[in-house]
Amino acid sequence: MMEGITGTTAITIGLDVSDRFTEAYAIDANGEFVASWRMPTKAAALREQLSRYPGARVVLEVGCHSPWISRQLKEDGFEVIVANPRRVRLIAESDAKSDRMDAEQLARLGRIDPGLLSPIVHRGEQAQRDRVLLLARDGLVRSRTLLINQARGFAKSLGARLPSSTSDAFAKRVRESVGEDLFPGLEAILRMVEQLTQEIHSIDRQVERLCEDRYPVTEQLQQPSGVGALTALAFVLTIEDPNRFAKSRHVGPYIGLRPRRRDSGDRRPQLPITKAGDRMMRRLLVSAAHYILGPFGPDTDLRRFGLRIAERGGKAAKKRAAVAVARKLAVLLHRLWVTGEAYQALGYGRSEDGKAA
Repeated sequence: MMEGITGTTAITIGLDVSDRFTEAYAIDANGEFVASWRMPTKAAALREQLSRYPGARVVLEVGCHSPWISRQLKEDGFEVIVANPRRVRLIAESDAKSDRMDAEQLARLGRIDPGLLSPIVHRGEQAQRDRVLLLARDGLVRSRTLLINQARGFAKSLGARLPSSTSDAFAKRVRESVGEDLFPGLEAILRMVEQLTQEIHSIDRQVERLCEDRYPVTEQLQQPSGVGALTALAFVLTIEDPNRFAKSRHVGPYIGLRPRRRDSGDRRPQLPITKAGDRMMRRLLVSAAHYILGPFGPDTDLRRFGLRIAERGGKAAKKRAAVAVARKLAVLLHRLWVTGEAYQALGYGRSEDGKAA
């Protein structure tokens, strides 16, 4: 369990990590300066330099290097706090900013109360490696979408309109409808879209094999409509340990699907969601929610819940409905994971008298 202010002999070290170098600042239990130094952002250098302070509390911000650094430091016996950058605003807003001062601020915040930093827990190395596959797919999908949107924009500028279609069928539909010579470069765009589509399908097959071989629990999570192998695997790799959450309803806020709150007196304004946590996971859950609420979504408690919100009218209501369904879906997936229960589309989680269990 993470302690509060460091003990009488403990050392707290703040690390300001950049690609090439890391600035370190160490203080003792009374907040007195101990040492500061600069070192290369390399495993050997970190291990050598920090070995002078065995068992120290080390504080660093979330970043591209924080996963491997935090794993290494934990293996070496340090108490590691990976700070949420949203909670370290005073560093970014300081009028006298430097790497050394950033490291000092992290050390002092970590010494006083780690809870102020809203520490995050990095996923394990294997989960991180497997998640890279999903991120690679996400990048390919974004690139394909950009090319399709460009082609449509170029066509409109020439007074033409490309046919509606799915992304997978885009190149074929364009060739059938307007040909390849509508504007210079169209054929190159269509070839690239086809190539990206092939690569995306290849990764989809890898995802399915990964679910079967390494993450069989994903089959349990694919019971609700709208949740496929991709969303199920992303959920497992994002949460990693379902026992991190005492209650399933805590998962929604963790993924950033909880509305912000800024209550004052009798005012309860409706605010956007926090968008904290994993962006890709949030996007996949919202996409699943749109399917559930769409014309092909089967009759389920989730669909009925979302449609009641959407009926309040307006485009904003439909957006709120999708986010609300995504949040409930996250709770549902966690519950299915923890309990191993069979999912019932209607009446799941309710007792015989119709009340929530």
